[in-house]
Amino acid sequence: MMPMTLDFNKIGVWLINLPENHDRLIKMADQLDRIGISWKLFPAVNGREKYDELIKLADPAAYSRNMGSPILPGKLGVYASHTSVWKEFIQSNLELALIFEDDVVFHDDFLEAVESAYAAKNHWDIVRFNCVRAKLPISQGRINKWQLNAYVGPFTGNAAYMVKKDIAAKLVREIGPQTRALDHELNRFFKHDYRLLGMQPWASHTDDGNVSTITGVGFASVKKFKWYKRLPHYRLKAANYFRRLFWLVRKGMIFPSQKSLLD
Repeated sequence: MMPMTLDFNKIGVWLINLPENHDRLIKMADQLDRIGISWKLFPAVNGREKYDELIKLADPAAYSRNMGSPILPGKLGVYASHTSVWKEFIQSNLELALIFEDDVVFHDDFLEAVESAYAAKNHWDIVRFNCVRAKLPISQGRINKWQLNAYVGPFTGNAAYMVKKDIAAKLVREIGPQTRALDHELNRFFKHDYRLLGMQPWASHTDDGNVSTITGVGFASVKKFKWYKRLPHYRLKAANYFRRLFWLVRKGMIFPSQKSLLD
């Protein structure tokens, strides 16, 4: 194992948690304290309570076309919560933000994975430590026992990631109004021009007990449109494969590598 070089004078750690989800907060606090990470609680924006305010910051018609389903209050809340953390981070003197949602389960090597990503921070702009989907990975090189991967396919999930300050500032400037779920917006790295990468094997996973404050029990709140109304969504999904591929080609990131990024 490499010697520890994490500098928490340069890294801010935020935990996003809805105040009513107190049990999740207790579990997350226990995990974070156990692995020795100092952290700050950020009360999540409640999309239902703030719906009238947040919907004005979104384009529901564009969201429906892009996602193939209507925008949910929880999706508005997630978007507002993460962007609010970014704004707080931008105003700080910190170099990086490590951001968690409140349903993360850390593996035994999580801190080592964060340490390794920090040591190779010149090779990424946003790095994720777990995912919902991560399709068609392309290794950019090794960081100790991990592969630092780019993805031609969908790469989604916001539960545990680290972001640089200049990228957070760029995203705050560029991504409004909301036209997608936040992780889908972040997956448009080809538009916002940054390196969105993942550390595999994953050093954490999510477990919400199949009870999501965003999508309901067993995704019951998700109401997808009929297939023919989802055609714009399917076209966009297909086009985004090519957009991600072309961006990676332009950046010279399409050729798999096994080189050590710490040399």
